Amino acid sequence: MWVGFSSTSLAQTATGSFRFLDVPNSARVAALGGVNTSLTDRDINFFFNNPSLAGDTLAGVASANYRFYVADIGQATFTYGHNFSKLGTLVFGVQHFNYGTIKSYDAAGQEIGDFKSGETAIVIGKSHQISNFRVGASLKGAFSNIAGYRAGALMFDIGGIFVHPTQDLRVGMTLKNLGWVFSEYSETSSTSLPFDVQLGATFKPEHMPLRFSLTAYNLTGSNTYFNAKDGDTEPGTFDKVLRHFNFGAEILVHKNVNLLVGYNHLIHQELKLSESGGGAGFSFGFSAMIKTFEVVISRSAYVAGNAGYAFTVSKNIDNMMKRR
Repeated sequence: MWVGFSSTSLAQTATGSFRFLDVPNSARVAALGGVNTSLTDRDINFFFNNPSLAGDTLAGVASANYRFYVADIGQATFTYGHNFSKLGTLVFGVQHFNYGTIKSYDAAGQEIGDFKSGETAIVIGKSHQISNFRVGASLKGAFSNIAGYRAGALMFDIGGIFVHPTQDLRVGMTLKNLGWVFSEYSETSSTSLPFDVQLGATFKPEHMPLRFSLTAYNLTGSNTYFNAKDGDTEPGTFDKVLRHFNFGAEILVHKNVNLLVGYNHLIHQELKLSESGGGAGFSFGFSAMIKTFEVVISRSAYVAGNAGYAFTVSKNIDNMMKRR
């Protein structure tokens, strides 16, 4: 059951526990393909991707996100950054993935009722500027409840980013989900953490209204799944390499309006229909500043007629409180 849910986040190869941490937690991340480790100071929710991406400029910003999946499955995320006089800016986040109501069956296949499952992560992060570099770390507690079976883990992310002094160029790297499991689902289970190494760059050409992001992820594992018994053909070398990359771009229409597009080759290859791609792996969205609120909406395609929608609203609530 758990492996089946995990596959919705990063295609069929994403097996294991606490894989909800890999799911895009904001509309901007989702619109840019789902993975980004280098787009600094654009969205406070990016600290989930790389704790160094939310700097002091985002202090006071609060954000609420919701992502719709199929049926009644959904994900809610809340984020807030606060500047403390002695500690500097700390970012707090809560990420909850709700799997909805699921029917339960006994060993004979008889329906025995419904159950609800969900997973939650509570995260706190901080970054520090050193010349043209910024480093960050975040601590997260992850809690899983799958059909009454519960597990818990304590993890942390370590990230860094280089900001070019004269060019609009950022290069970021993240080590995600280091830690240990302090509570197993059962006495016989062996829960593994979704450790990942990600490396990416964001660049805006000087005279073009475009910003590009390229992110390599799952650099320590394999993103290739095929079943020879079912007649699947093993992907070629170039295909395997592309499955480790996520592509994203922003079209800077106006200082207050951006269009967002993304492509994730792994999702495209693993979730496309056999007779057609169905748009799997492609995503798009837009962000707009409406007075003092920033609104981002995205759509991510999985297979034909099946897509996920995400909505994000952000605002600097500290400025609002000061004016009052």
